[in-house]
Amino acid sequence: MSAVTPEIAADFLIEAQEILDRLGEQLVTLEHDPSDSGQLNAVFRGFHTLKGGAGFLGIQAMVNLCHAAEETLGLVRAGQATLEAQHFDAAQQSLDWLQQMLDAVGAGEEPPHAPQTLIEQFDVHGSAPTPAQKPVAAAAPAAQAGGDLIGDDEFEALLDQLHGGGAPTSVAPPAPVAAAPTPAKPTAPKPAAKAGGEAEQTIRVDTKRLDAIVNLVGELVLSRNRLKTLRARIRDEELDRAVSSLDIATARLQTAVMRTRMQPVGKVFSRFPKVARDVARQLQKEVDLELVGADTELDRNLVEALADPLVHLVRNAIDHGIEVPSLREACSKPRAGHVRLSAQQEGDFVTIEIRDDGAGIDPERLRAKALEKGLIDPEAAARLTHDECLQLVFMAGFSTKAVVTDISGRGVGMDVVQSRIRELSGQITIHSDVGRGSRFVIRVPLTLAILPTLLVQAGDPVYALPLARVMEVLHAPSESLRWFDGQAVLDRQTHTLPLVDLRQWLRVDPVMAPLLTIVVLQMGEQRFGLIVDQVRGREEVVIKPLPRAVRGLTGYAGATLIGDGRMALILDVDGLRATA
Repeated sequence: MSAVTPEIAADFLIEAQEILDRLGEQLVTLEHDPSDSGQLNAVFRGFHTLKGGAGFLGIQAMVNLCHAAEETLGLVRAGQATLEAQHFDAAQQSLDWLQQMLDAVGAGEEPPHAPQTLIEQFDVHGSAPTPAQKPVAAAAPAAQAGGDLIGDDEFEALLDQLHGGGAPTSVAPPAPVAAAPTPAKPTAPKPAAKAGGEAEQTIRVDTKRLDAIVNLVGELVLSRNRLKTLRARIRDEELDRAVSSLDIATARLQTAVMRTRMQPVGKVFSRFPKVARDVARQLQKEVDLELVGADTELDRNLVEALADPLVHLVRNAIDHGIEVPSLREACSKPRAGHVRLSAQQEGDFVTIEIRDDGAGIDPERLRAKALEKGLIDPEAAARLTHDECLQLVFMAGFSTKAVVTDISGRGVGMDVVQSRIRELSGQITIHSDVGRGSRFVIRVPLTLAILPTLLVQAGDPVYALPLARVMEVLHAPSESLRWFDGQAVLDRQTHTLPLVDLRQWLRVDPVMAPLLTIVVLQMGEQRFGLIVDQVRGREEVVIKPLPRAVRGLTGYAGATLIGDGRMALILDVDGLRATA
């Protein structure tokens, strides 16, 4: 028998990862309602399909573990056993082991075997399920005592998914392949396509190809911007019509290409029922997790980049926020805490919120902790407002946790979460009421490839501000400025607007003018004014890496080429305000 090709192995990894991502959520749902036969069948089929694919590829470690889970689930489906807490614990731990096995196969390494104690934890009759010894045979209908509903036709469909062929004796290291966005699939394997039936509606595309197309579209956008600038200068009617047509076609192509990279945030959300369940069980807390808006779509790169920050925030909500059941009852709260993870699109941005009904965050405690750690001086601490105290959690080295745990004390603090969100051209804000709970709100653009900006000048160079952070542009006489605690401010009747002079920040000579040009920017729940020499207007730009000379400097988020052919630096609004 010949070895499995890298393409077949790569397809299996993609299918198996999708199944694993669903199983975590399905197991949590089944644990809440063990009588849900539909969910039980879904979980059974998930392990069964994994075992079938692993058997076809000769991954015995995965076959053995899935076989143990499948045997127990089959007995439960037949009414011959009942799922206990130990079985759910074993199933969730199995997902962690299966993930390690997939990672090993993906790296071309020998997958680790799960410990025998875990296999034995699935036992319902006092003896551990016998490991499956024949890989392909094991993938065929198994657990007859459990009323297995998967027959020969369905197993053949599984082999069709893996491109058919005989059982291998070894597995070749797969080539790195990623899946293009596809509609959500049912847990059960797809039925084999019938002859003369409808053609397949989706295909898998290596994401490197999509990235190459996105880069080409970005270059096309830059060329379009250049032509629009020349059109205004040349003032030729035929050129004007041609550029207008190109503008429309480019915008449509840009939208179409961006949509090919979009994926639902549910791809990330699906892992959180398992995360919440495992953390709550480890901390002996009771937590209900609610997921809202999982079908909201984001650029694929953003979906992947948001995974780690969201995991940290959900862990923190359970570890730091949700109280133990006895304390919640003493406070007249339900025993089970509630964590809500939601997403919704707002124009060119997506807002993701992590909300809990826990103890909340005491701003005075944060103020005292920051003073104790020497992160701020007493005078600065005294001036902090309620909202500004909450922002202290984003300072490097800040933690109110008395004991470091493996839940939240992994050396990855909230400062790292904020930095990661900023790298995505997004922002994160905190809202909290002591005793009632907290909200962490993340706002990120739909895509990182092309960014709507407002171009401004400070001296001769041009700079780009993310348009989503721009609230308005106003003009004011220089004599209207006031000073408060060494900070320039503008009195606007209803409130006082703090000001940052971009020219002073850049150390360039300002252009003398009778009126100041001020761009009002949003930073979380606060606003501040940025004084510039001139506003050039709106332009969609393609984000490029920063030049080495300014790479790593606070206040800069990227670079771009603008319509007149010059390079413009993209400013990081939060970093700019923090260092002004």
